[in-house]
Amino acid sequence: MIQPTLNSLRTYLHILAICVWLGGQVVLAGVVPKLRKTNPDALTNIAKGYAAIAWPAMVLIVFTGAWGLAEEDVSSNSSEYLVTFGIKMLLAAMAVIATLIHSNGTSKLAKGLGGAIGLLATLLAAYCGVLLAHVG
Repeated sequence: MIQPTLNSLRTYLHILAICVWLGGQVVLAGVVPKLRKTNPDALTNIAKGYAAIAWPAMVLIVFTGAWGLAEEDVSSNSSEYLVTFGIKMLLAAMAVIATLIHSNGTSKLAKGLGGAIGLLATLLAAYCGVLLAHVG
């Protein structure tokens, strides 16, 4: 068996937290429109339940990401790597801000745009993470 390391644990926790954050958004994107028609009162409870696991997952994403960055010799990376990393950070920040707007918004526009932009930014940030993982 390959010997587990702290680096492999960090990567595992990072990916697991991303799965919770992103997977929940995808599931909700499919479930919410149907619930809105059949059981609109359930939406608040579902949103609170998701938030109870999603936001701790985001904290874990940030923590493990910062941990990984601390382990990285940034000066040894190419300019392409650094640009991709910068784009990933901007997208991650956009995802959090848009999700906060969605969660705290009171208008249909804020909820709709916040949710859509949050999901899209999360998907693109995850893809940038894949690009970064496959350098070299």
